[in-house]
Amino acid sequence: MKIRAGFHIEYECQNETPMLLVLKVHPSRERDLCSEQTLSFNRMIPQRDYLDAYGNACSRIMAPAGRMAISAQFDVSDSGLAEFLPEQAVQLPIQDLPDDVLVFLLGSRYCDTDRLADFAWKQFSATPLGWPRVKAILDFVHGHLVFDYDRADPTRTAHGGFIDRTGVCRDFAHLTITLCRCLNIPARYCTGYLGDIGVPRDPHPMDFSAWCEVYLGGRWWTVDARHNVPRIGRILMARGRDATDVALSTAFGPATLTHFEVVTEEVD
Repeated sequence: MKIRAGFHIEYECQNETPMLLVLKVHPSRERDLCSEQTLSFNRMIPQRDYLDAYGNACSRIMAPAGRMAISAQFDVSDSGLAEFLPEQAVQLPIQDLPDDVLVFLLGSRYCDTDRLADFAWKQFSATPLGWPRVKAILDFVHGHLVFDYDRADPTRTAHGGFIDRTGVCRDFAHLTITLCRCLNIPARYCTGYLGDIGVPRDPHPMDFSAWCEVYLGGRWWTVDARHNVPRIGRILMARGRDATDVALSTAFGPATLTHFEVVTEEVD
């Protein structure tokens, strides 16, 4: 299967403003690219690329004052298969986890484990370890939160979503990650493209998507409490502790998002 993906984003900056961008596919998917992936600007803007601490492809730019447009379009090959559910995967004891996995057991900016630990243990401690416990968490989050674009809040934490019982895909991911970490299951935040492939078309405008990965049986597995079913054609862009680490753009000064358009579709 071939998928065409891309975006067109515009910002208005009051002054020349340094920015960090995380708008390219993750290096692990670069081998699947069928066309060149290049960030295009409406003005001459130099960029410097680097890999961050989590292995994400990032770009540094100096956004000029006024309107700035960023766009990209590329084709990527995909297996066309639905994601695999690790029904036999076991939960490893903390002492057996790799050193670089331990950070994904800790609380973070949007994953406030200290506020949900008591609930997590009361709610899920009777479930079997491993995939059955992760599945119980996914089912709970899927049923507890109501997806609502109009209730998006970039400052809402996992506990806030738990109390509000509403949010967007990032809220489903943050609550899933937090409950997993409370129960000593490493979990990390992911963002990327997820088109309506193999499912009914969503009437809302296309957006980037958020999901998470859990560490079971010695490897990472993709899980998504918002949809709670295996999906086709997910394209990873970045991973981190929570949404802070994978922000699509970070401006070090006033910058207003004025246009946002994302495309993800299967190519015949």
